[in-house]
Amino acid sequence: MDNQFQFPTEVVDLPSKGLLYPKDSPLSSGTIEMKYMTAKEEDILTNQNYIQKGTVVDNLLRSLIVDKTIKYGDLLVGDKNALLVAARILGYGKDYEFDYLGEKQTVDLSQVGNVDIDYTPLEKGENRFQYTLPSSGVEIEFKLLTHSDTIKIDQEIAGLKKVSKDASPELSTRLKHMLVSVNGSTEQKDIRNFVDNFFLARDSRAFREHIKTVQPDVDLTFYPEGGPEGGMPIPIGVSFLWPDAGI
Repeated sequence: MDNQFQFPTEVVDLPSKGLLYPKDSPLSSGTIEMKYMTAKEEDILTNQNYIQKGTVVDNLLRSLIVDKTIKYGDLLVGDKNALLVAARILGYGKDYEFDYLGEKQTVDLSQVGNVDIDYTPLEKGENRFQYTLPSSGVEIEFKLLTHSDTIKIDQEIAGLKKVSKDASPELSTRLKHMLVSVNGSTEQKDIRNFVDNFFLARDSRAFREHIKTVQPDVDLTFYPEGGPEGGMPIPIGVSFLWPDAGI
């Protein structure tokens, strides 16, 4: 029997505009078509195995992406965040309620825009950027993290914490995976040695601030009455994808 039902879909604009993906990747179009949530996706959200493994969101987004030729692991973190916001809207509507300092807040997620960045470096069409560390003068090249990168980082951090429970290697591990070269060397041993022993704290901070100027992402900021002038990050809690959880 022919399929009688046509699932509605929406086209989601990626914050990166597709500029950092290879030309032969479907992600280079700068958009992704997503379908509305169905009972199948609600099964994913309540799958205890996915919940325990921490893979609920990724399995949900994979299910909602219409074009199955898209390599999910290639998604830049900021683009993945845009899909997460779109999934919430397509599943449960644009109004997101949460508590802030004991008061209920409501944000219209359809009005969420992108962070303000300089797109000029992105227009070269390559996920590779150059930066000179201001204090040491060291020349580095770096890339923006993809979903696959974050998986590798999480696995490495988990392994390090098994060796030492008191270890807190999150920042240095992320830096090691972001850096592509240091003073022209692309050798992993040189990059890791630099991060562990020569990456000045003041340079690390300046680098992290620089990343914000070129990293496409959604702007998840809200401005509560009486809150700080720069706003506050929208809390992505349990009720974001489980609005009926009662938490």
